[in-house]
Amino acid sequence: VQLQASGGGLVQAGGSLRLSCSASGRTFSSYAMGWFRQAPEKEREFVAAISWFGGITYYTDSVKGRFTISRDNAKNTVYLQMNSLKPEDTAVYYCGITRGGRYRGEDRDDYEYWGQGTQVTVSS
Repeated sequence: VQLQASGGGLVQAGGSLRLSCSASGRTFSSYAMGWFRQAPEKEREFVAAISWFGGITYYTDSVKGRFTISRDNAKNTVYLQMNSLKPEDTAVYYCGITRGGRYRGEDRDDYEYWGQGTQVTVSS
């Protein structure tokens, strides 16, 4: 199983980026997926998660109204649209797949697989 994250980069405050994470190795349409991030010298923290069928989403408070998570099960891909970016959003962003459909994806222990991470840098 492999997760390939892409779409990170350098953007000015107020700008937008769209992260993508493609899974290969098997089908994950029955599993919640999500994004975490880790800033330098900080713990990896939850950002957003989406249920296996895409109908339920969860966000950390700091990104609500600015970030949108979505998924395309036909492509085994999860996305994170990030708008109105702030310097405090700067981090390495990791996508993950949970251990099963019953996991909401808000906790690190919910996840079985992680991608390699993609750097997002927001300049002020």
